[in-house]
Order: sequence, then C-alpha cells, then structure tokens
Amino acid sequence: MTSRFIDEISSRFDEVGARLSELAASSPARDLEKNCKAMLSSAFAKLDFVPREEFEVQRELLSRALERLAALEARIAALEAAEPTA
Repeated sequence: MTSRFIDEISSRFDEVGARLSELAASSPARDLEKNCKAMLSSAFAKLDFVPREEFEVQRELLSRALERLAALEARIAALEAAEPTA
C-alpha cells in the first residue's frame, strides 16, 4: 500500500510538472524572452565586435610597434646628441 501511495504521488508530480512545462513554454514571458534575445542578438551583430584571439594578436602587434618606436626614438636622440653642432 505504501509503494502504491508513493507511485500515485510521483505520478501526480509528473503530471503537474508536465503541465507547468507546457504553461511556461506557451506563456507571454517566454515570448518576451525570445524577443529580447532576438533584439540583443541583432544589436550585437550591428556592433563591430572582434573575437578575443584577434584582439590579443592586435594588442601584441601594437606592443611590438611601440617598443620599436621607443628604440628608434632613442636611436635618433643618440644620433642627434653625437652630431656636432655647426
């Protein structure tokens, strides 16, 4: 009798869960969520986002370019300092 009672309660919970799932799937809140996701996706697609990997590559290239620029500036300054003034 106890096993049957537990099976009956389990069956009722399953029914309630299925009904709640059906309600959630067809509710206005679900439609609103879908619409918001679509709007956000559209907005993000219009922005010029780049993948993280590409950003890191460009950052590394910029870092190297800045190092070379600093080295060239130092070299020019040294050449100018060594140049006799006329």
